[in-house]
Amino acid sequence: MIRSGQTIENPVTGERVTFRQTSADTGGEAVVIDVTVEPNGFVAASHVHPSQSERFTIHSGKLEMRLGKQTIVARPGDVVLVPAGMSHRFGNAGVEPASFTCEVRPALGFEPLLETMFALAADGKTNRKGMPNPLRLAVIARAHFDTVQLPFPPAWLQRVGLALGAPLGRLLGYRTTYEGASTPAAAGA
Repeated sequence: MIRSGQTIENPVTGERVTFRQTSADTGGEAVVIDVTVEPNGFVAASHVHPSQSERFTIHSGKLEMRLGKQTIVARPGDVVLVPAGMSHRFGNAGVEPASFTCEVRPALGFEPLLETMFALAADGKTNRKGMPNPLRLAVIARAHFDTVQLPFPPAWLQRVGLALGAPLGRLLGYRTTYEGASTPAAAGA
């Protein structure tokens, strides 16, 4: 379980996340994280939070953000709001690390999803875009469908694909969470 002050890193996407406030701290109302994205770093994929909003407050660097069909470059002092249901992604648009605080409301399953994806990347179990193999991803995505979805295809079609892929992934031993060698609980922290 993630705790306030804990930091996780994704060596594939170049993201480092420190949990300022966790779901446990806020009674499930929010997760607040401080994020640093290295040059050429990025979030793993365009995605949608169907029931969560995000507030990005930029502290340093330049963060290119794709919000729906619009692309913006956010700079220090900018605040970017991403309402529930809006497709978005981000990447570092500069030559220095970009840092921001992100507030996700409500928390839902954001923490275990992030912890799982970062641990998989740290253990070399993702592709160069930070995504695990399709059957492992199906198991994870089905468990977190209320937290994150792809912007395309439509949600109903994603559900069909996950209903087929997730059982196969489970048969192969994949689980909804992953605690690898880099996970603090697995490392004895």
